[in-house]
Amino acid sequence: MLVVFIYGPAASGKHTIGELLSSKLGLPLFHNHLTVDLVSTLFEFGSDDFINLRANIWLQSFAAAAQAQQSFIFTFHPEKTVQVDLLPRLQQIIEECGGAVQYIELICPDEEVERRLPSSSREQFGKLRDVELYRVLRKTGQLDFSGLPSAHLQIDTTQTNPEGAANAIEQYLAGISKSN
Repeated sequence: MLVVFIYGPAASGKHTIGELLSSKLGLPLFHNHLTVDLVSTLFEFGSDDFINLRANIWLQSFAAAAQAQQSFIFTFHPEKTVQVDLLPRLQQIIEECGGAVQYIELICPDEEVERRLPSSSREQFGKLRDVELYRVLRKTGQLDFSGLPSAHLQIDTTQTNPEGAANAIEQYLAGISKSN
């Protein structure tokens, strides 16, 4: 059982690469923004109720997948409202059922993030599209997250297109499966 945990800043290509990888590997894509969208229908983003419900959905989803031995791809945007102990708890759930988590970091400089933010493709999930708001969030530390694990693989999405990134992840995963 494997969780391909793709993380990176806004507009770094997590969803696009996750979709391509999902198609290549035949694994479901658990796009974190779907949880954010669901929870924000009930509670204001960042409120205690929002934070707790989002965490519970992630924990229960990871536990159900681990118990069913269902591998999947998960996308994650690091930011301050995520509980620092949540990622280790998610990983522990997977490992206790004999699975593994492979962390894939997408790197994208702020200038490129700002260029990509207004894209109409980001509208589908109600994603952040306002460059000025992004700058404020970055400046005030709202996009900081100290609980990130070390990446098993890093991909600069300014140097690699989405198809190339998905191929690189697929090749990396094939390499680690051969060594196990």
